[in-house]
Amino acid sequence: MNEIDALVAQLKSALTERHLKLAVAESLTSGKLQAALGSVSGASEFFEGGITVYSLKQKINCLNLEENQVLAVNGVSVGVAEQMAKAVCQKFAVDLSISTTGYAEACPAQQIEQPIAFIAVCHQQHLVTSQQINGDGLDRHAMQTLVVKTALIALLNYIQTQL
Repeated sequence: MNEIDALVAQLKSALTERHLKLAVAESLTSGKLQAALGSVSGASEFFEGGITVYSLKQKINCLNLEENQVLAVNGVSVGVAEQMAKAVCQKFAVDLSISTTGYAEACPAQQIEQPIAFIAVCHQQHLVTSQQINGDGLDRHAMQTLVVKTALIALLNYIQTQL
């Protein structure tokens, strides 16, 4: 069992014993977080689903994010991650939500020299934690994997310490 599978198993246990439901909004991770959550047997006991909004247009349209705020930062900031988490929590009517956004690799057009990402976790539509993840030296796949792992850890930590 790899590290992500182990985290998902722990998360499943923590969520099901508390009767909590989860939804996800992803950009940078392109559905990898949803795939990890859905890979465990019995995922429907805690995972309601998610939405992958990779483009700026879809972040704005599907999650009803503030267009000016999203465009001002090219969809990548802690504020956008927080808006995404709140929006998916409301859209799926769940207890908890988590979001990911960022650059999986350098982006010269945006003057981004190294991968950078943001995650946010909401509980009952209230932000409970957000985090910046720096991927110095990581390739695209490694950065996406790091963000998925970090998101799972952040969510599990919140559940185990606060709920």
